[in-house]
Amino acid sequence: MGLVTDEVRARAEKYTGDELCREKTKVFLKEANMPNGLLPLKDIEEVGYDRETGVVWLKQKKSITHKFEAIGKLVSYGTEVTAVVEVGKIKKLTGVKAKELLIWVTLNELALEQPTSSGKINFRTPTGLSRTFPVSAFVVPEVEKPAMEKNKATTEVKEAVAVSDA
Repeated sequence: MGLVTDEVRARAEKYTGDELCREKTKVFLKEANMPNGLLPLKDIEEVGYDRETGVVWLKQKKSITHKFEAIGKLVSYGTEVTAVVEVGKIKKLTGVKAKELLIWVTLNELALEQPTSSGKINFRTPTGLSRTFPVSAFVVPEVEKPAMEKNKATTEVKEAVAVSDA
């Protein structure tokens, strides 16, 4: 991981555990104004984010291949994905490949087209090739937890307080 030096790791926010890492990945994507379904990783072991330099890294147990149904494209995510994140752009990307015809092509930059109201995202390769797709193809509808689950701890505390006052 060339981007992730000891210095970057020392400064970075680091998270472990699949559920927390998935949540933090969505937070980073949202902060960068990027679609929330862009990194559909599974069994994530570690996520790190150095806000000073924008370096992000994600480690998962094994490589996965994901099909973005809306555009019919296969994308492969290696066990380690690294990038530098800015608002509207992910650059110096490593660990991600897209299938184009019969070959896997390395992706190294993702950027929202300007103006962002165009609703397009551009994928670039190290060789300068690029493809543009609708941002909507990479958006996953947010599933809100029921209010009961969100307030479960609060409800339990209220009940415990009410019982102890009786």
